[in-house]
Amino acid sequence: MDLMRGIRHLLHAPASRRFPPDVMQEIQQAIAEGERHHDGEICFAVEARLPLRSLVAGHHARARAEDLFAQLRVWDTSRKTGVLIYVLLADRAIEIVADRGVMSRLPRPAWDVVAQSMRKHFQQDDWRGGALEGVKAMNALLKRHLPATPGQVGELPDQPIVL
Repeated sequence: MDLMRGIRHLLHAPASRRFPPDVMQEIQQAIAEGERHHDGEICFAVEARLPLRSLVAGHHARARAEDLFAQLRVWDTSRKTGVLIYVLLADRAIEIVADRGVMSRLPRPAWDVVAQSMRKHFQQDDWRGGALEGVKAMNALLKRHLPATPGQVGELPDQPIVL
């Protein structure tokens, strides 16, 4: 384990400092609004630091995002169109994990553009703007590649998650 990374994780402030309830409400509204226009299901999760066992094991944000994709059941949608936007504050990492229904229609480089846009905001300590930009950009991609079909029902909660 990298000592400096370990210290950064152990001492990192709670996620609620960067994402207070009013910001989480705005993220929820952006997810709900966007999902009216596409068949995707967005889950936004933010975590201040990795759990100690993950940190000691040398895990990084991608592995944690993939674990959360399963734990939060983002994969469990009828059309396989779940998307997890995961933010790990201690590493300033953004990971996007999508189910196969999205991956088959939306190339990975498009997600990287979303993450990079969020990263630019986060580097300027604009956590609200970065999160909303990411959700809106993902909504736009999903609308273009997975337009809404009649009778679509939201299968995942729109409320963002603080871990």
